[in-house]
Amino acid sequence: MAGDGAIRCIVTGSNGLVGARLSRLLSARGHEVLGLSRGPRRAEGAFSYQPCELTDAGAVLAAVKGFRPDVVFNPAAVTDVDGCERDRAMAWAVNVEAVASLGRACAEAGAHLVHVSTDYVFDGEAGPYAEDAVPNPRGAYATTKWLGEQAARYHVPGATVARTAVVYGWPAAGRPNFGSWLLSSLFAGKSVQLFEDQWVSPSYADNVAEMLAELGERRLGGVFHAAGAEVVDRLTFGRALCERFGFDPALVRGSRLSDARLLSPRPRHSGLRVDRAQGLAAKPLGLGASLERLYEAFHATQA
Repeated sequence: MAGDGAIRCIVTGSNGLVGARLSRLLSARGHEVLGLSRGPRRAEGAFSYQPCELTDAGAVLAAVKGFRPDVVFNPAAVTDVDGCERDRAMAWAVNVEAVASLGRACAEAGAHLVHVSTDYVFDGEAGPYAEDAVPNPRGAYATTKWLGEQAARYHVPGATVARTAVVYGWPAAGRPNFGSWLLSSLFAGKSVQLFEDQWVSPSYADNVAEMLAELGERRLGGVFHAAGAEVVDRLTFGRALCERFGFDPALVRGSRLSDARLLSPRPRHSGLRVDRAQGLAAKPLGLGASLERLYEAFHATQA
């Protein structure tokens, strides 16, 4: 059982990049944690695990009622942008309906909800965006994530909506993330092309987990941008990573989002301002500090 001052937490998507890190962090802080995710457990850590299909409203309600959490963290989502465009029903079921089911369960249990969203809720025409900027999503992924935000706050009016962006970390969980894909490609000596005309807020996964944990522990409601502290184009990110890891910068070449033939639209300038998150103890990290932690995490796995 959790000790004095500890809370009972459910973390959805606990097999995923952020969910696994968040589950381990919360349990290390003495909280009692139940991870929910699809299929068998794949993440290590001193937390309990229960397979749960989040699109099954009955299963979600049963899990929440059975565990009686104080806080529910919801980083689970379908994040394959083009995949959402190809299967809009699937995107709706996971990114909207499952959030509504989770929100209803939280309301019934009296639990605080921390729902994770994305910079893609913005159209990218006027970034970087503050927390109170009005979203204008484009495409199935962006639209379902924006509707998911509304579902969370409708069912749990005091909920936290934590938007993040381009989350990366090592090791990866499930499919590669932007950082792990880039590292693997560069170690293989492969040349990569990165957009030089798309500005984003690269976010180190462990730092995102730290911010989410604090938001939940303090039950801070409203919108927070739990993202990296700097807005850069993807090519600049790649070159900075090359410099820290000692790769030949010639392996990283620029391309243009405006020339890419992508199924779903991407925002050109979806950088996030992190003013509110700067008030947290777990402050958003700048690019240099994030890459240093990535470097340390990578070499820790090679020891």
